Amino acid sequence: MNEWLYLWLGIMIVTIIAEIITVGLTSIWLAGGALAALIVCALGGHWGLQILVFFAVTFVLLYFTRPFVIKYVNNRKTQTNYEETIGKEVRIVEKIDNKLGTGKALYNGIEWTARSVRDDVTFEPDEMGKVVAVEGVKLMLEKGEQE
Repeated sequence: MNEWLYLWLGIMIVTIIAEIITVGLTSIWLAGGALAALIVCALGGHWGLQILVFFAVTFVLLYFTRPFVIKYVNNRKTQTNYEETIGKEVRIVEKIDNKLGTGKALYNGIEWTARSVRDDVTFEPDEMGKVVAVEGVKLMLEKGEQE
């Protein structure tokens, strides 16, 4: 019985330490399962029951709490709304030349690095370009309407 007690205590400690180190809510559910199995072990439960309780409690914690935690607690995604730029016209403020690796465009008062979707097409300052994609922090442009 003692070896199982130490096993569950060890699993619980290791998963809590891993959780503290990663701060990603990745192993806390295993610690909950280990705690439940530790309690069953302390109450004299058979090793098979301990293992069953460990997996059952871990699964229940994962199934019922993980979606909530991901949505409300561990939401690290930064909302940028860059998708709204696609299809919009932007004004070129620095010559765009893919071969030279230069170019900037102005969208909503913010200066963006910009490139042409075609390497043989360049844009001059004050021309308009149409955003067809966003790649990283670069606007990918094709020729737009002149003002």
